[in-house]
Amino acid sequence: MAKSTRGVRPPRCHPTAVLVPFGFQRLRHRDVAPDLSREARARLAMLDWHRSHGGNVSRTARHFGYSRPTVYRWLARFERHRLETLEDRGSGPHHRRRPTWTMAQLAAVKAVRERYPRWGKDKLAVLLRRDGLIVSVSMVGRILARLRRSGELREPRHRRMSIHQRRWARPYAIRKPADWAVERPGDLVELDTLDIRPLSTLVWKQFTARDVVSRWDTVELGRRATAAAAAEVLDRLAERMPFPVRAISIDNGSEFMAEFEAACQARGIRLFVLPPRSPKLHGAVERANRTHTEEFYEVTTAEPELAAFQAELRAWETVYNTIRPHQSLGQRTPAEYLASVGIDV
Repeated sequence: MAKSTRGVRPPRCHPTAVLVPFGFQRLRHRDVAPDLSREARARLAMLDWHRSHGGNVSRTARHFGYSRPTVYRWLARFERHRLETLEDRGSGPHHRRRPTWTMAQLAAVKAVRERYPRWGKDKLAVLLRRDGLIVSVSMVGRILARLRRSGELREPRHRRMSIHQRRWARPYAIRKPADWAVERPGDLVELDTLDIRPLSTLVWKQFTARDVVSRWDTVELGRRATAAAAAEVLDRLAERMPFPVRAISIDNGSEFMAEFEAACQARGIRLFVLPPRSPKLHGAVERANRTHTEEFYEVTTAEPELAAFQAELRAWETVYNTIRPHQSLGQRTPAEYLASVGIDV
């Protein structure tokens, strides 16, 4: 018959008593605290919690934010009498491949690398092969790694020797302000150049101007893309664009400096210059250049003479602005769009 415990007080713990985790219970009689890392102590606490809460791996994994395979791995690795089994192990292989190269090959790779310090293993293997030493590219790479680890091969100190091109000061052009509103035709016209090669030995330059709002294009073909030629394009814009141009966006080409910049300032046209290497900000005129190339230059039957191409290009400009439907305008032409906003063409 079981002995009744009614009225029997439970044993009282000493006020300074410390609860010893499960992993330390076997070591209490020796009063030895193992020197564990923080990570190992965290794993020990996890395993103690796992034992004291029913031994459910899924519950332990959820509680500590581990995966179930992680909990299983530490349960299998843990030995109660050897708490150091909870420490991290090295991940290196137990058996490493012994080097198969000779000292002569090592010396040859070191010598050729010191002679050409910026060349990689592929080029060095070719040079060694030229000297009659057949070494695979992978072996050259392993030799270089070994030389770096041992300190026998030091990489050359990097010296900054980049040549910065001179940037011309622009007296008038600026970056487009963030608050510049583009709402009406003429608020922003993107201007760019396009190389035209009717023959392999003949190169012409086309100036393409596209209004961002109405998609109205003005194209001008010449022999050279100079600042003086670009300044003359402003006259063509005034003649053939049915609205005043308030601002022009350009890239950093030299043809948009000097006379062109002075001409824009004299006409009161704001001039915005793109940041270096950012053609994506000129998407409208870049798309226009592609359209003119595919739909005109690749199908034209004009003779490879500048005057003939200029005449055909003017006719194509009229077709482009008044006949060709534009998907971005709801299949309307630029002329129809301008008429819808009260601008006569």
